[in-house]
Amino acid sequence: MDDQKYSIGYTSQFTALPQSVLRYWETVFKQLQPHKTPGGTRRYSQADIDLILLLKNLLYDRKFTIAGARRYLDKQENIVLKEDEQGLREYVIKELESILREIE
Repeated sequence: MDDQKYSIGYTSQFTALPQSVLRYWETVFKQLQPHKTPGGTRRYSQADIDLILLLKNLLYDRKFTIAGARRYLDKQENIVLKEDEQGLREYVIKELESILREIE
């Protein structure tokens, strides 16, 4: 399992999203809760980044509302977010492959 943690700056650059958006999404999506150091610094796991990319796709590409994206995540009962990072990664990969097939 990959225990690598990434700063909000790196995560912002990698996902091409402003840091303010990442912080806001933490307040509206219960599934996105990066680890915080005792000093309050956010540390994002690969599973967090995968979730951010999924949210970005839902909100920006597929034009879901925040409420719609919340419902979408809540319906994914077979995935236990944060407790099964490998399952989340596999799920995100399958979702992105499905989206690519739709585009093609």
